[in-house]
Amino acid sequence: MIVLWGVVMIAGVAAIVWGAETFARHLGGAAVRLRVSSFALALLLAGAEPEELATTIAATLKDAPAIAFGDVIGANIAICLVALGVGGIVAPLPFGKQVMRYALFGFPIGVAAVGFIWDGQVTRIEGAILLSLYVLYLGIIWMIERQPPAMGETDAIEEAAEELAHEGAKEQKGWVGKELLLVAAGLVAMAIGSTLLVEAVRQITSIEETQTTLAITVVGFATAFELVILCWSAACKGATEVAVAGVVGSFAYNVTMTLGAAALIRPLNITDASLLHKPAIAMLLALVLVIVLAIPKQQISQRAGWFLVAAYPVFLTVMFSL
Repeated sequence: MIVLWGVVMIAGVAAIVWGAETFARHLGGAAVRLRVSSFALALLLAGAEPEELATTIAATLKDAPAIAFGDVIGANIAICLVALGVGGIVAPLPFGKQVMRYALFGFPIGVAAVGFIWDGQVTRIEGAILLSLYVLYLGIIWMIERQPPAMGETDAIEEAAEELAHEGAKEQKGWVGKELLLVAAGLVAMAIGSTLLVEAVRQITSIEETQTTLAITVVGFATAFELVILCWSAACKGATEVAVAGVVGSFAYNVTMTLGAAALIRPLNITDASLLHKPAIAMLLALVLVIVLAIPKQQISQRAGWFLVAAYPVFLTVMFSL
């Protein structure tokens, strides 16, 4: 049975990745043809990080809070160490004022989120506070930059929208339905994939400690994988600061919007809060490590990229060691 649910887990991951890619690829086209901001449309439909949001909500609905907590923590560690590390290995990732702003503003929000989860629970009130912190985070950045913040995959969506904007009116006409259908297909795929992934973990083990471990490692990495691809792709194309800022901004999104939305649906509560202590601290340290490595040259260099990727298994080992 474990082998069977292992296959289901892989199928769930595949569905999530395909759904996220399809969602991001076609949301830009839908935004252009509907004449609305792709940033607004992304946040309206599924947030800047739909994979994590879908998976955490699925875990909440399945009454698996350990998986919800683990996904948020594991995804953020993978974003900092693997996504940015892989991008840096391919080509230096710019880490100027905009990216540093996203990272530095995200750190105190991360600390606040860790404070909420330290006792192993997030109530609906705390969930609402986390959502408010996300709105505040967006608002401050928006006021400073005087434009919508780049969050998660919204930069890739904006890029797709710009490409479609260059098409002739004749080519654009009549394709709204197709674009929206593919966007919907992406959302459905993510919903199905996240449900399969969460259910597979639940069936493999009902032990809270093991669920937390699997969520931080397998589930967290799976939901962050789209950002790994995004960072790799951005580096190959000569990464812009906006693209890197979007990846870094995902850290704040996950500890506020993703965790807060799940808690509003159903308060999160695990029996052994100590299971989250070292992973939560590791999550904050992963972001600090990125900032420290980026400060000297205002970029994630190839050497820094290799260091971040190598740090990922070390972080996992330390988190789960006695």
